[in-house]
Amino acid sequence: MTASTNDHGDREPRDELRRAGAEVDTTTLDALVARLERAADQLRTGELSPDAAASLVEDCAVLASQASAELERMARAAQQEPIPGQDSLL
Repeated sequence: MTASTNDHGDREPRDELRRAGAEVDTTTLDALVARLERAADQLRTGELSPDAAASLVEDCAVLASQASAELERMARAAQQEPIPGQDSLL
C-alpha cells in the first residue's frame, strides 16, 4: 500500500499515523486544513484588497501554527500507543 498524497504531492500525515497503528481523530486537523484551503482559494482569486489579503495571510499563519500543534499532539499520542502485535518483552 502506498502513502496517499495531497494536491501538492506531499504525504498525508494522518495516513502515516494510521499506518503506524494509531487510532487517530482528525476532526480538528481536518477543520484547520479546510479553513486553510478556503483561504488559499480566496487568495488565488485575486479579488481581495491588499489589506484584506494581508489579513487573510496572517490568519493563515495562525491556522498553520494550530495545525502544526495538532499534528505534534497526534504524533505524541501515536508514540505512546504500542504498535499492534508488538508486546512488551518485560
